[in-house]
Amino acid sequence: MSKKKNNYTPLSSIGEFGLISRIKSNFDLKNKSSILGIGDDAAVIDNKNETVVSTDMLVENIHFNLMYVPLKHLGYKSVVVNLSDIFAMNAKPEQITVSLSVSNRFTLEAVDELYSGIKIACEKYKVDLVGGDTTSSEKGLIISLTAIGSSEKNRLVYRSGAKKNDLVAVTGNLGAAYMGLQILEREKEVFKVNPQSQPNLDKYTYCIQRQLKPEARYDIFQFFKKNKITPTSMIDVSDGLSSEILHLSEQSKVGIHIYEDKIPIDNETIKICKEFKLNEITAALNGGEDYEILFTIDQSDYDLVEKSELVTIIGHVTKIENGNKLITGLEQAIDLTAQGWSKI
Repeated sequence: MSKKKNNYTPLSSIGEFGLISRIKSNFDLKNKSSILGIGDDAAVIDNKNETVVSTDMLVENIHFNLMYVPLKHLGYKSVVVNLSDIFAMNAKPEQITVSLSVSNRFTLEAVDELYSGIKIACEKYKVDLVGGDTTSSEKGLIISLTAIGSSEKNRLVYRSGAKKNDLVAVTGNLGAAYMGLQILEREKEVFKVNPQSQPNLDKYTYCIQRQLKPEARYDIFQFFKKNKITPTSMIDVSDGLSSEILHLSEQSKVGIHIYEDKIPIDNETIKICKEFKLNEITAALNGGEDYEILFTIDQSDYDLVEKSELVTIIGHVTKIENGNKLITGLEQAIDLTAQGWSKI
């Protein structure tokens, strides 16, 4: 195997089939539903329940910047963002497929690093890599990942089931990933001016981790199952709390009111917001990439959910005529608007 300077191996030296074989050798199948994985014309999956499928595409310099995103973290995150969608249907993810488009500036070692992150995520969330594709790109890196899960039919949760007087709740805390991105973008600009600079990011550890290495909420899926709770509607928080509330409202044909003082925000997020002279509620409502789970429940489940450390109840469902509102500490009702993802 020929090698370039710095002992890096060009992908051209092993070709597409060699790369596929290399990837296959590092991934074993663990789920009973995974009958056949990488190596044939198609994977074979035996899902006795309802099948749930979600696909996401990540494009370099639109969804990630390799100046500050390590390839291992990128691989891990690409899996997590898809699994989050499966959990948001109250389903269990079991398989993924990964397709890559890479330019010749990426070496074999770089692809290995990307897949090492994918493997860590697969092992943590107990999912199997069963297929995908690789192709060349004129520039940059594109990752397309599909997650496949399953659920009993009566356990599936859609965006369309929220009803009047339901409670609105969210897992974890919001705004951290967005503020982690602000820190990384700021340091990128500093580095452009002074490549010798060595930033001290110790006080931003939590928010940076939430941006670079988010986690999917498998724990809330387990919580619902253990306590025999089926939310009336559910969605993952990828585009910001405000956007996700509007999605639930539109699909369920209801209004949703949330309370400013109930929105969970980490102390580190609040400190960074002050540093950037940004309101932390704005970051929580519009930041995105938190991958928390927003859901509605019947009031009969209040006691079970209210006691959980995983969840914060932040509002309630009302008639569609009442609109979607943020109720401030001064009891002002402010219309919720969507920011969301705008790079098309």
